[in-house]
Amino acid sequence: MIATGTPGEAAHARQIYVGWVTAGIELCQSVVTSFSDAEFAEPSRLPGWTRAHVIAHIDGNARGLGNLVTWARTGIETPMYTSMEQRDADIEAGALLAPQELRARFLQSSAQLADGFKSLREEDWSVQVRTAQGRMIASREVIWLRAREVMIHAVDLGGDVTFEDLPDDFLIALTDEVVARRGTLPDHPAIALRAGGHGWDISGEGAPALVDGTLPQIAAYVTGRSSREPALPGWL
Repeated sequence: MIATGTPGEAAHARQIYVGWVTAGIELCQSVVTSFSDAEFAEPSRLPGWTRAHVIAHIDGNARGLGNLVTWARTGIETPMYTSMEQRDADIEAGALLAPQELRARFLQSSAQLADGFKSLREEDWSVQVRTAQGRMIASREVIWLRAREVMIHAVDLGGDVTFEDLPDDFLIALTDEVVARRGTLPDHPAIALRAGGHGWDISGEGAPALVDGTLPQIAAYVTGRSSREPALPGWL
């Protein structure tokens, strides 16, 4: 997501993304600290997951992305997770932790990842690393992955945060990415998305269905967090 350019332009872009990460962490923290211990076990907005599962996932994501930062800094291949099965097992184990411990782990891992970003030299940001899905990306994209994670899951936690609380520039970048990915999926319905002065077109099957709304509504829809029609397949 971070475009290449002059070192100054790249550094400025990273600052924007780091700002999104910081804002997303603050939103997550505001929701997490608002929950009583008993509310950790209540359902989140993600099917099959409690709020504790989502927090454990955000924590594990920071640790996994921290491995990619280590890879970028040292040049030694350091996968995000030992395996996807281990990732899932860690989430399940994390969801069973005492709420106080889970809160502390979330804050600790988020702070450690932020320190990891600060440790990278300019040349480290171009090192190729592998995501959990097997995609090779420049390490500068790791900041975007974390921003996307904390912003969206701040909503998924099921507290007071909604897509309306996310910055417009982030929502535009998010929708850009999701639309591009959806356009590569087989048998995806063709859709014309309209949000005020913004528009996106997803190529796919059939005549394009018009879906319009506010920018937060469109971002929620394309990320699968809306019940609007036509129904969409997963995108990650």
